[in-house]
Amino acid sequence: MPRSFFARPALVVAPELLGCLLTHEGVTVRLTEVEAYAGEGADPGSHAFRGRTPRTEVMFGEAGHLYVYFSYGMHWCANAVCGDEGVAQAVLLRAGEVVAGNELAASRRPGLRERDWARGPARLTRTLGIDRAHDGIDVCAGGSVSFAAPPESVDPARVRTGPRVGVSGPGGDGTAYPYRFWIDGEPTVSAYRPAVTRRRTR
Repeated sequence: MPRSFFARPALVVAPELLGCLLTHEGVTVRLTEVEAYAGEGADPGSHAFRGRTPRTEVMFGEAGHLYVYFSYGMHWCANAVCGDEGVAQAVLLRAGEVVAGNELAASRRPGLRERDWARGPARLTRTLGIDRAHDGIDVCAGGSVSFAAPPESVDPARVRTGPRVGVSGPGGDGTAYPYRFWIDGEPTVSAYRPAVTRRRTR
């Protein structure tokens, strides 16, 4: 995928990533679910909302790189950096279908059904073998991680949008940010879980 594809607002890039192929070292996943994050000052759900930090430095850089972070102290999640340099927008790669390298994928996800190998952002990175070492990698430079256009276009009528998984917003239910996109009817799309509002205790 050319850098110009990613150098657009995350909310434009996100639905167009559906059906695209993500490949790393012998395994290819067809993306079926993604989430957009608008960035500094614009999106409370974004890691970059409060500004630049060592952790989020990649998000403020050139479009077409991966932002990989550790979640809940046990999982890696991968995002495609989008937009203009300095703006910090990204698309979380939430789920997909393994379409090549099935034997290698199965060895990385023992005990799981095939539909569950990359069903969720942490499962997707583990199936592809993506971790902290890939934070900042340029996916437009022909390296070990790359994106490719869909082998066939996704019917726009099948594209759905709604609140992001586990991310709240005004009102506490996340509906103010319908930034999650998925292909309707795909068994690899992850289960939706609404955000849980934490009550302050005295």
